[in-house]
Amino acid sequence: MRRAGLLFAAVSALLLAGCQSGYQTLQDKQRERAAKPVRSGERIAATGTHTVQAGDTLFGIAFRAGLNYRDLALWNGIDEPYTIRIGQKLRLTPPAAYADNSSLARKPAPLPNTRPRPRPVVSAPAAPAPADSGPALSNLAWRWPAKGELVGRFIAGDKTRQGLDIAGKAGQRVEAAADGTVVYSGAGLIGYGELLIVKHDNEWISAYAHNARRLVAEGDKVKAGQHIADMGSTGSVRTMLHFEIRRHGKPVDPLLYLPKP
Repeated sequence: MRRAGLLFAAVSALLLAGCQSGYQTLQDKQRERAAKPVRSGERIAATGTHTVQAGDTLFGIAFRAGLNYRDLALWNGIDEPYTIRIGQKLRLTPPAAYADNSSLARKPAPLPNTRPRPRPVVSAPAAPAPADSGPALSNLAWRWPAKGELVGRFIAGDKTRQGLDIAGKAGQRVEAAADGTVVYSGAGLIGYGELLIVKHDNEWISAYAHNARRLVAEGDKVKAGQHIADMGSTGSVRTMLHFEIRRHGKPVDPLLYLPKP
């Protein structure tokens, strides 16, 4: 009886060790998969074409290429709800039909054996230098998406400084900066971590990156001030919110539109 009990204990120990080994192997595999970057999420140069990969959306591709999603859809003949398929090639530049074709505006040739009459030369005053028009106007009532210290600012032309970095505490509220519709909710864009993109109208979108947790899904309607995510450090070396405002797909300085802190 005692031998049977010892045998049972030995077999149980071996089975338990095997289960733990298998569990650890599974965990290692999961960690390995999580550590691999999602190559489809890298920034895209707005030239040539892009082949749709798993996890791509039209809004995500437009965001990565710095394009207006409506232009991208128009150039590729894609209608709402902007469905794309894996392997599909999307052009990232307008077709030739959209380019200015000077041959269409040729002037008629002059009649033979005729010369145009000379016109008197009248000196015109020099045109004044164009004034700086300043930032584009927005009819949206923008608000700050989070409270915290401003640790990074927008720098025009710098692809690593396309918005604001707001430092805060893990789990802190991230709020919608204006009314809109969530058009991207995922973690497929390298460098942004857990990311939300909200479309406010056909001109303006906003982006919220490095979240610990996303609380809204694609297609959800959100209101200004609504709790849409928890602040985190995904894709970042510190806990913070990276916030962008884009007009027609191009990043603009959020400080030009947010109220004075």
